Amino acid sequence: MPENDIDIMARTIWGEARGEPDPGMAAVAWVIQNRVRHPRWWGSNIDTVCTTPWQFSCWNRNDPNRPKLLAVDEQDAVYVKALAISSHVIAGTMLDPTVGATSYFDRRMPEWPDWAKGRQPVATIGHHIFFRDE
Repeated sequence: MPENDIDIMARTIWGEARGEPDPGMAAVAWVIQNRVRHPRWWGSNIDTVCTTPWQFSCWNRNDPNRPKLLAVDEQDAVYVKALAISSHVIAGTMLDPTVGATSYFDRRMPEWPDWAKGRQPVATIGHHIFFRDE
C-alpha cells in the first residue's frame, strides 16, 4: 500500500469530512476507493481520483481550504485519524458503509446539485448523501 495513496486519501478525507464523525470520514474514503475500483473519467488511481479538477472541492485551486489541506500534518488529530481510516480502506479491512457509492454531496446545501436530481441515494451518513453510479 503506497504511502502516497494513504496521504492523498487522508488529505481528501480531511478536506471533505473533517467535521464528520468516523463513519462520515470513512464514507468519503470509500467513495474514493469505489471510484478507483470502477474507473471512469475521474481516474483510475487514488491520486488522480482525488485531485482531478472539480471532483473533490478541497483540491480545487480556488478553494480557500486548499492551502490548509496541503499544509496539514500529523500534529492534527483529525488528519491522523484520516490516515488510519485511509490505511484500513485501502487494505480492505473496513466495511463500506456507502454500499458502493461513487458520489455524494452535503445535505445542508440549499438544493440538490443538478447531477443528483432524479437519482436515488444509497446512504445518508452524517451531513452527506451518497449515490452509486449504475
